[in-house]
Amino acid sequence: MKVTFVLAAAAVALAAGQAQAQDVAAGEQSFKKCLPCHAVGEGAKNKVGPVLNGLDGRKSGTIEGYSYSEANKKSGITWDHDSFKDYIKDPRAKVPGTKMIFPGIKNEKEAESLWAYLKQFGPDGKIK
Repeated sequence: MKVTFVLAAAAVALAAGQAQAQDVAAGEQSFKKCLPCHAVGEGAKNKVGPVLNGLDGRKSGTIEGYSYSEANKKSGITWDHDSFKDYIKDPRAKVPGTKMIFPGIKNEKEAESLWAYLKQFGPDGKIK
């Protein structure tokens, strides 16, 4: 009985790891929608939008060298899972006056995957 439980627990852990890897891979695909304006990874530079490295836990409007809208700087957002998912559905509804012109990602699974992809990048652009 104990061996069965251990094997079952190992199978669940393995499946969870695979699901997370799939979410990151799906998020990387979804990020292609963001690439015209944003960059991530080592050596990423601000484009039309700011670099998204170190997004998890970062305050909105704080990337050095990027000219944010006043609305974004004053939004009070600290990026995390929930704030990102709320924002990415409809950026202009969440932060009226933002410069970000993007129709949003309404699909929950896609937004989850995109967050899984973005949160893996530390402030230096390296994968945590």
